[in-house]
Amino acid sequence: MLTIWRAAQLVGVSRGVLQKKIRDGELESSDGLVSTEELLRVFSGVDFEEHGDFERVTRIKEQAFGRRVRERMLPSQDVLAQRLFAQSEELADVRRHLQSYHDLVITLRARIDEAAGASESKVLHELKDFVERGLSNALATKTANIYAIMDDVLKVMSSHVTVRPSGREFALEGHDTLLQAGLSAGLRLNYGCGNGTCGLCKARVISGSVARVQAFDYPLSEAEKLQGYTLLCAHTAASSELVIEALEADGAQDIPAQQITTRVRAVSSLGRDTLLLHLQTPRTNRLRFLAGQCVTISATCGGDEVRADYPIASCPCDDRNLHFYVAREAGDPLARSLFADALKAGDAVTVWGPQGDFVLAESQRPLVFAACDLGFAPMKGLMEHAMAAEGAESISLYWLATRADGHFLANQCRAWTDALDNFDHALFADADAGAGARAVVQAMRADVFVADCDFYLAGPESFVDTMLAGLRSAGVPERQIFTMAL
Repeated sequence: MLTIWRAAQLVGVSRGVLQKKIRDGELESSDGLVSTEELLRVFSGVDFEEHGDFERVTRIKEQAFGRRVRERMLPSQDVLAQRLFAQSEELADVRRHLQSYHDLVITLRARIDEAAGASESKVLHELKDFVERGLSNALATKTANIYAIMDDVLKVMSSHVTVRPSGREFALEGHDTLLQAGLSAGLRLNYGCGNGTCGLCKARVISGSVARVQAFDYPLSEAEKLQGYTLLCAHTAASSELVIEALEADGAQDIPAQQITTRVRAVSSLGRDTLLLHLQTPRTNRLRFLAGQCVTISATCGGDEVRADYPIASCPCDDRNLHFYVAREAGDPLARSLFADALKAGDAVTVWGPQGDFVLAESQRPLVFAACDLGFAPMKGLMEHAMAAEGAESISLYWLATRADGHFLANQCRAWTDALDNFDHALFADADAGAGARAVVQAMRADVFVADCDFYLAGPESFVDTMLAGLRSAGVPERQIFTMAL
């Protein structure tokens, strides 16, 4: 029996897909668990050759995670050895118990044979036949359940981490630290520097074991060590199953205000009137934020300080590299400086934030994102967060452009649609944001069951207001609509 999360890992789909199959009655579950037999019945298209070499192990791992888009690597030799040793211990225990049970059954059969030979009792003879048939069935060669085999392999290749008290789960693979893997999976873990100095990512190991993968300066007390505390940014999971107790942010109110001096990594063109501003934080002072939030950016250009508020267009899982989309606007002094090449790679830029509560809500409903022009910036972070968390049944993007290069990342949207089974997008164009919003609402009502979805809207005020009115008239509850006017 496997958790929904683990079952999704094995068959290479999101948790939302499995949860929908369970709700629709296609997949049976019991107390939140799914059997490998049920997975084999519903997902029967996997075919693996029976080989025990390294290539087969690697191939199983690649196929099990074939629909994911991020790179997979083997863990370190030390961690791999620890997981293999633990699995060998478990296998030895199983063999010892099986041998004991086998010896007990053989002894029991001998005594039943002896008693049946000396008696005419019908019950004894029936019992003798029953034991013989049971032994024959138990010793018969049967095809192994492929998902059970894959689960054993993945316990060596990756670790299944559960976070208490939230109960959230994530996979830790390769050389990632617990913090890196948790952030990549969309968790809102508490942390600060990310390099073992501040101690804010301190967590308690409840079960399983960890291994240090980088040095850290924060001094854990002897009492903390005895209680099992560790730093998520400096350790990885050494065991195949790990349960930790860690702090997580419930929402934007739990993210502290920060001021960080970053450096310009690059300023690149996305279109005639759109730039990508790539800032990089110091290794020892990263920006902690939630997908969908904004920051204030300040820079000195030509002796004058210019500043502006921009939504972050990147995912919190890569907190050192911050992306922003900047449009050519006369009223934005920072934009004018960027289009005039006044900021170069290596220049210092101060970031304050994060601000705003336009973040993903806890929900298992299908997610629908509607953006107009640069409203795509916060949407990109939200969608990447949703993809990492894998809890959404489906993700749909409706993107309206009111200017020539309004769809500046259309190729990215097409790549997501091609790579992900539960993602689709539609592009719209209209010089008037309000008129375009009405077309988007009409398309939504034709494409999705709107009352059963969560909606995230970002763009000019006229776009957001028109979208709101259209969704309300369609019967969407207010609690399922989240907005950001730019």
